[in-house]
Amino acid sequence: MASAKSPSSTPVPTTEHASESQIPDAEWTAMLKVLNAIYDYRTEDGFDPSKLFQRKVNKRAIPEYYDTIKEPMALSVIKQKIQRKEYQNFSEFVRDFALIPHNAQVFNVPDSGAFQDALVIKEQLEKQLQMLVTQGLITQEVATLPDLGEIPTYENVPLAEPAEADAQDEDSSDEDAEDDDDDDGDEDEDGRKKKRRGPRTSTSTSKRDAGDDADGKRARGRPPKLLTPMEARMQTILKGIRKAKNKANQVMIKHFDRLPDKTVMPEYYAEIKNPMAYDQLKRKVKRKKYKTLEDFMADINLMFNNAKQYNQDDSPIYKDAVALQVEAGKLYDQERAKPDDAFADDEGKVPLPNGILHNGELYKVGDWVHIQNPNDLTKPIPAQIYRTYKAPGGQSMVNVCWYYRPEQTVHRFDKHFFPNELVKTGRYRDHTMEEVEGKCFIMFYTRYFKGRPRNIAEGTEIYVCQSRYNETLHQFNTIKTWASCLPDEVRDKDYEMDLFDHPRKMKKHPSPIAYLIKDEQTETDELPKPQWGAEGAPPKVGAVHRRPRNEKDSPPPEPTPPPPPKMPTPPPRQIPPTPQHSYTPAMAQQPQASRPQPVPNVSMQNYTPARPQQWPAPAAPSPAPQRPPSATPVSYAPATPQQASAAAIPPRPIPQVHPSYQQTPQGIPPPPSATGYPPRPPTANYREPPPVEVYTLPDAANLSIPPEVREQYQRDEFGRVLFFTVPPVTVEPPANVPRGHSIRYLAEKARRAELIEKRKKEREAQKEVEERVAKKARTEETQKMATTVEEMKHKALQVLDKQLATSLVGEIGEQELNIISAAQKAELERKKAQEENKEKRTAMRSIKLGSDFFADDWDSRLVQ
Repeated sequence: MASAKSPSSTPVPTTEHASESQIPDAEWTAMLKVLNAIYDYRTEDGFDPSKLFQRKVNKRAIPEYYDTIKEPMALSVIKQKIQRKEYQNFSEFVRDFALIPHNAQVFNVPDSGAFQDALVIKEQLEKQLQMLVTQGLITQEVATLPDLGEIPTYENVPLAEPAEADAQDEDSSDEDAEDDDDDDGDEDEDGRKKKRRGPRTSTSTSKRDAGDDADGKRARGRPPKLLTPMEARMQTILKGIRKAKNKANQVMIKHFDRLPDKTVMPEYYAEIKNPMAYDQLKRKVKRKKYKTLEDFMADINLMFNNAKQYNQDDSPIYKDAVALQVEAGKLYDQERAKPDDAFADDEGKVPLPNGILHNGELYKVGDWVHIQNPNDLTKPIPAQIYRTYKAPGGQSMVNVCWYYRPEQTVHRFDKHFFPNELVKTGRYRDHTMEEVEGKCFIMFYTRYFKGRPRNIAEGTEIYVCQSRYNETLHQFNTIKTWASCLPDEVRDKDYEMDLFDHPRKMKKHPSPIAYLIKDEQTETDELPKPQWGAEGAPPKVGAVHRRPRNEKDSPPPEPTPPPPPKMPTPPPRQIPPTPQHSYTPAMAQQPQASRPQPVPNVSMQNYTPARPQQWPAPAAPSPAPQRPPSATPVSYAPATPQQASAAAIPPRPIPQVHPSYQQTPQGIPPPPSATGYPPRPPTANYREPPPVEVYTLPDAANLSIPPEVREQYQRDEFGRVLFFTVPPVTVEPPANVPRGHSIRYLAEKARRAELIEKRKKEREAQKEVEERVAKKARTEETQKMATTVEEMKHKALQVLDKQLATSLVGEIGEQELNIISAAQKAELERKKAQEENKEKRTAMRSIKLGSDFFADDWDSRLVQ
């Protein structure tokens, strides 16, 4: 792009680092000519085969490359050696150049794009060397490529190689955030460049632009090209100056491709204060940095003016700069004269760079959104908008990149995920705005634990993302640079955050579909396939397997130890002195503050130092989930095993628990044991219940419902019928509507009441019968008892009379007996007279039939 102020056609590098060399200047010029010829070569379709070999393979992205290739080489290394004049002879230059196609052929399979590109580079290298032989600069022996070793042969190239290469490409793109993957090749039918990105890979030439697979389940790659009229004009101008050639039929833009190296040409940057190169123009156009076409042309003029300022007027670079500047001006005038309609997409798509207003919300490129999921309405598809445009029919559309939930992927059964974690996929799909449910937000995992985005709507769901997901290989690749996962328009933009007081700890949880693992699955099984549902939707549910862990897979996290127990401070007490020889190291390590509150009169005989059986022992992860306890978690009181005997140490008060540990007090977590912390019981399924959501039909479907029907249902402010996923918690009865029951219910209620009343009467009747029987039995028993008592009294009196008579015979004489007998006789006569008088009075007072007076009228005293 720049040269020293001399007649030379190429920049003269500084000689500060030049090493001693015996190579003549003509050969140095020839080396640079061969190198530039390889840089400038393009295939018939405009593809650059040297793109993969311009820089060394990224060691972090593909470490296995350096295990296979012992002498890595790239065009940039050769260029640096030429500038520093490090070659001792021309053969070293030829050998370094031959290493590039040789290494690519050794590392890649024959059907890969890198292998095929290496053959093209080798052919062009041999052609350029033969031209030097013809010119007499080198001999045929020097021009012959050396034998660098045998190239391995490959058979049965696996079909999964393209997808694997894609995964490596994605990783390598993270390392190169400047994103210089854009070249000048023609676009294919999918709108993507016919090229490879990143280091040499085994991507098949025939499949480098593959889109969907046979069953239509796979749609990965890049978002479609959709240029505004201004962007299309910029692209046309860039391509126009790229194709321009000078009188020698050489591409003139080659001097302006990149800025010179600061370490090689520091004087250039001392004179040029605002450097500009062709690759910077492409990058700024790709990132949509230009607001107007005039801003773009200002940078183009800056690039050429810098070249004219640094180089002499008669130098080839100065002349090329003048010619290209004139050509750029012509292209600018031509493009400005074209109407905007001339830049319409082949399919009739009209870009909407300012976004789409839908339901009162503005959706633009870079926004995170929820897309309706036909398989599960409660789990919309998180996605990011890459394109906004209007379809030929006038419908507003967005092109988005899907993100999968953990339960929609295929992974090992013991893989863990963050709460609300997502994985980025390679699926770019077009959706109508009616399919967009609303906005969400996805954060990179390095920022997720530091805070939350500022100025987002309340209730917006926030996700975290750490990995890409390869749907073909079912692999998870950790994202190194979050900017590489974003649209070009927002890569340089950041969002404000409300930081937490201190970074929060992020704990991973077991897979939500770990329960799908089966006992019969083994490590040698093939990868299971996810369960697909509706077309154009992510999998209904993924799958789990036991296959060996991939080198990129991280092991499952260690169980988090429970916090130390917080025990109440024991009351002051006196501890009797203990002999020093009875202490053990284990006892000396126990803190006094953690000792539980003492309870006296507890024996030490049954206190065993072994861990109680109720404490859970650490175990390997089980594939089958365990149901979490529904009641309050039960923990155990801490215990300190005593090693000394009761004779050596006086018994200390211990917590009031049963010696056999059958009681399990609640609220105190278990202490750490000698072997580690007891793990918490695993949670069966971390899929939380879906939140209450409200859904509406698309406008076309909603309008198809008659207005009189829509008016009978609850609607939003736009008149769309609302659909709820759960019934209401409380239901209010309609106003002025009397409450009542159905006839069937009332009949059943009456029948039931009649049955209850009937059974009640039966119970009462039965109770009365039982009471009468019991009363009769009690009466009979009482009468029987009274008769028995009377009989016993009579017998007792008779016996008493006999005893009295017998005892009195000898004590009283006959005279006393006669007196007693007379008294008894007189008493009997008196009683008899009384009875007779009583009967007479009764007879006198009674009524006699046939008489006209009462007997009471007679004076009984007159009757003798």
